[in-house]
Amino acid sequence: MEYHDNRLCISMRELVDGGVMTVSNYKQLSARGRIDVVRRGGGSANNYALIAVSSLPDVYQEKLKTLYPDPSMEVLLAWLDANYEVDQAAVAYFNDWHNQCGHDHATDAHVKEYVTNASVLNACIKLYNNAKAIQKTMGQKYDWSMMSQAVEGYRMKTGHTLPASMLRFRKKVNEYQREGYQCLISRKFGNQASRKVDYRTMRLIWSIAVQPNQPFNTSVWEMYNSFVCGELDVYDPETGELFDPSEWADKNGDPKSLSESTITNYLNRPDARLFIAKQQNSYTTFMHEQMPHVHRHAPEFSFSKISFDDRDLPRKLKDTKARPKAYYAYDVTSQCVVGYAYNRNKNVDLVADCFRSMFRLIESKGWGCPAQVEVENHLMTQWKDSFLKAGVLFPFVRFCAPMNSQEKYAEPMNGAKKRSVEHRNHLGIGRFYAKDRHYRTEAKKVFDEKNDTYEDRQYYSWDELIADDIRDINEFNNTLHPNQKKYPGMTRWQVLEANMNPTLQPMDKSVWARFIGEHTETSIRRNSYCRVAYKDWWLSKTEVIERLAPNNYKVDAYWLTDEDGNATDVYIFQNDRLIDKLEDVGTFNTADAEQTDEDKEIFVAQQKKIAAFNAYVKKNAIQGVGISKAEPTREEVAPPPPLELPPIENDPEMEVTYHVSDPLADL
Repeated sequence: MEYHDNRLCISMRELVDGGVMTVSNYKQLSARGRIDVVRRGGGSANNYALIAVSSLPDVYQEKLKTLYPDPSMEVLLAWLDANYEVDQAAVAYFNDWHNQCGHDHATDAHVKEYVTNASVLNACIKLYNNAKAIQKTMGQKYDWSMMSQAVEGYRMKTGHTLPASMLRFRKKVNEYQREGYQCLISRKFGNQASRKVDYRTMRLIWSIAVQPNQPFNTSVWEMYNSFVCGELDVYDPETGELFDPSEWADKNGDPKSLSESTITNYLNRPDARLFIAKQQNSYTTFMHEQMPHVHRHAPEFSFSKISFDDRDLPRKLKDTKARPKAYYAYDVTSQCVVGYAYNRNKNVDLVADCFRSMFRLIESKGWGCPAQVEVENHLMTQWKDSFLKAGVLFPFVRFCAPMNSQEKYAEPMNGAKKRSVEHRNHLGIGRFYAKDRHYRTEAKKVFDEKNDTYEDRQYYSWDELIADDIRDINEFNNTLHPNQKKYPGMTRWQVLEANMNPTLQPMDKSVWARFIGEHTETSIRRNSYCRVAYKDWWLSKTEVIERLAPNNYKVDAYWLTDEDGNATDVYIFQNDRLIDKLEDVGTFNTADAEQTDEDKEIFVAQQKKIAAFNAYVKKNAIQGVGISKAEPTREEVAPPPPLELPPIENDPEMEVTYHVSDPLADL
């Protein structure tokens, strides 16, 4: 029950589960408008239907009284029950009072009584300060009479000794708000014995506790009492200001010393332990031990999410006394290992080999590309803008936060594999510091000049460790899935194959080859083949040369390999553009006496390639043209008309006589 819009209401579920009415009764009454549904249900789990209690027919009102004699009181009692919690500060305060008062009649029972009274009053004050809660439990405003009755009804459950009278109870609440815990102590013990630890004192205790050396509670107690007695200086490290011990004195001017139990109680408060851990621990430790974490469940389909993680194999090598590095890819739904790789160092090659291993499995089974991968930042960042960019190869990519191993699904899978399979199959699996003796290992200490050398009982070769781990992976994949309720009788591998995501996209081998395959620079020779991995790989067709840049036969070849390292799929790129997927036609024996059927098939295949080349050249043959020197053409021009000069008139003044001398005449 609860109040809604100042009306006492009950949920439909309470009516049905309490036997007041059936579901069909509720639906009929609701449809006919015979009950007032003040809030419709639906949308979320917290949005349930509420029915006004006053609108229920008499027959249901009578049934309801058997369940809730006083409905409004039941609401309030339920709220008190949900919000009641033991006041840890009161526990510390009254334990200190008990240790210091020295009264023969002060017992642990009194401490428990006062702590309970304080805890009940805290709940009442909490409701008083929460207007929303008041409306939900009391309807309109804080009803002291109703609250005192509820507290009295709560007496049997908690054993408190608060006044039953409404006025006396209200007075005690006001005293408690003014004076604190001291007002709850019976006067027969005398108020001079009570010690008040205020907020400022509590924070000082916590501040002393967060010293870099992480002092024990006893040391904190000693330092606090030394400070209030003037034997120890305490200062603010940011400002350098010294704290004045006189500010931590009682009304008589005496130092406000505290018992060791009081200090311990205040340091063991849940909030204190949280704040102290935040100050003393590293971010990683605090995150793993104190910080809340998300709650999740695995997807329904296989290959919806693949989680990657590295680990050190638990046993050491003979030659280097080091542990081989392993990288695993886990399918989150089935928990199967779908990719693995090994290296002496945690490097890029280790990661790339793990992707290659997963690719080979996917190709051999004909599965689609995983919908999402979950990877770490350390070694994967270099591919963040290439094939590990969402949409390039995988539709979704999740980079986990650094130093947060618990975020990755693969992390607990490594532990499950180690505990369930490796520990059973091999010796020396565990850690020397393990709490469980079954996982605790022993090592022989060598007392040398460094005094930090330890020797294991046995060391192994590289081949031994890798072979053992691959067998462990196969065994782990074929053990029963841990969720047998959901997958009864099914192994991890059976869950993997039976629940493959139907929406997976096909594998784009060219992308895989480009980013995780082998690479070399080569060139197209004789318009037909490239030399890659010590073999000649033919173009799929001669037309491919049309995609090349002008005067450039150089290409980048990328190829994938099988488990034996042999090239399987070769792709050539030029200027980051896919040109072609090459074909392995093979070679044939030229000696007729030694030729096999395979040799003959290869010969025919090569002849087809050559024939296709000739057909391409013939189809695109260039038609020749004749060429001669061009001569300019001249147009016939009509001769110009004769020039007619005007007639010359004889003018005696204009006549000129020319005398021609004969040079010989002088001789």
